[in-house]
Amino acid sequence: MKKPVLIAVIIILTLGTIAGVVFISRKWHKPLGTSLELPTPTATKEQMTSTPEKIIANTEVGNTPTMESNAPTLTPSPTEAQPVCGGPPLMYILGIGADNDFSDYNYGLADVIRIARVDFITPKITVLTIPRDLWVEFPDLIEKYADTVTHGKLNQAYLYGGPGMGYYAGPGGGPGLLARTIAHNYGLYVDHYGAVNMVAFEKIVDALGGIDIYLDQDWDGRPVDENTEDMGYFSAGQRHMTGNEALRFARIRKKYSEVTRTDNQTLVICALEEKLLRPSVIGSIPGLIESLIGEIQTDLTPAQISQLVCVLTKLEKENLQFIRFPDEMMIQGREYDPNLRDTTFVWDIPKEDIQDFFRDFTNDAIPPDSEGGMTCP
Repeated sequence: MKKPVLIAVIIILTLGTIAGVVFISRKWHKPLGTSLELPTPTATKEQMTSTPEKIIANTEVGNTPTMESNAPTLTPSPTEAQPVCGGPPLMYILGIGADNDFSDYNYGLADVIRIARVDFITPKITVLTIPRDLWVEFPDLIEKYADTVTHGKLNQAYLYGGPGMGYYAGPGGGPGLLARTIAHNYGLYVDHYGAVNMVAFEKIVDALGGIDIYLDQDWDGRPVDENTEDMGYFSAGQRHMTGNEALRFARIRKKYSEVTRTDNQTLVICALEEKLLRPSVIGSIPGLIESLIGEIQTDLTPAQISQLVCVLTKLEKENLQFIRFPDEMMIQGREYDPNLRDTTFVWDIPKEDIQDFFRDFTNDAIPPDSEGGMTCP
């Protein structure tokens, strides 16, 4: 089965280009998809009433949101630093890479799962990678399946929540069930989501005119057996990649590891960020808008997207940080899956250790130079 590449930050970066178009049609504060309806630290609707001009000028500040999750609430006093770009103090966004190449999102596994912690006060964005092969308990399935489909891999939550499966009838569809599964098992709540499949990813990169990446080694994605898809061979050095090349590079795993693939995907994200922030990218915006409309799942409003794009322009280089579990936590194991009637590979990480790591993430307590930490070159 094909595997995608895309994560929360790509959604933050690319969706911003449609904000002006949608605003003209009076949809500035209307979510672009169904909401999660989870307790979160996102600002209230009243806080999101800034006009586009005020957001860009950073002249309007929201109140502190009510928060029922374990994520910390930042409450600046009048004499302290205030959120930039008219945003809330904090926002958490679930980014999903769906493993399908169809235009709809009725089916598919969440083979890329990341959460972006957006701090509008510092400002800073920290992107957490969550392994797809964690063994979890599924909450909120419809009664017909609640007693039979109780556990599975984390990436299956997105599949079971999709409308094509019919296992879940709650808010948010696939992203909704995935967000609830993360919260149910580990206590980490998110505010919003964005899901992108392989077709949309290629269109995004191509609409930008490709991306530029420096590779410090050769990467061999050629088949290892008759069941392995050919991802190509990428030699070391400076490379310009089309959407298809970037997708294939980010999917290389067979001769390396899942952790390596995650790090390479981060390189792709950094290249996208660098390209999107170039003044010369303005000419690519019409094509990018066309590539995005109707092809991405998200519940963000254009107003929120504008805030996120604005905060990107204010980041210091060291304040775009990527983190994952350190290698010592990545213990291989197996669990019996009754749906497969066989055992399946999982990352055998104690739930308490994951909860502790997520708590450090929400408290911004993981240093960028820690094992698994990474910033853009």
